[in-house]
Amino acid sequence: MSTDFTPKFDDRGLLSAVVVDAADGTVLMVAFMDREALAATIETGFAHFHSRSRGRLWKKGESSGNVLAVDEMLVDCDQDALVLRCRPAGPTCHTGTRSCFSHRLDRATGPEREADSGGGWPVIRFPLA
Repeated sequence: MSTDFTPKFDDRGLLSAVVVDAADGTVLMVAFMDREALAATIETGFAHFHSRSRGRLWKKGESSGNVLAVDEMLVDCDQDALVLRCRPAGPTCHTGTRSCFSHRLDRATGPEREADSGGGWPVIRFPLA
């Protein structure tokens, strides 16, 4: 891999960005970055993304105040995905939870939902084909 950063955006001009908590490595969210979001993140030190639903640049926490201060950005070997190690100012998910990944998929015959899996996380079970 070259030491030059030459990101490979997809055909829509986007990179996948996985956000993890810098303190403990918990996966907080996945979003997409275009060139504008990447540049804004590098320039400000706060996570910016491309909002596909709004069709514009989006600073995480711009309305809620739950910004993501970026400690480190990692790029994969193909330079088509990023990991942002961040310090969240509050809940990361729009539902008010710490992480957007608050459900675990498990093998079962159902779809059914359990209130507590024993580890404090709700479990949604889906049949696997």
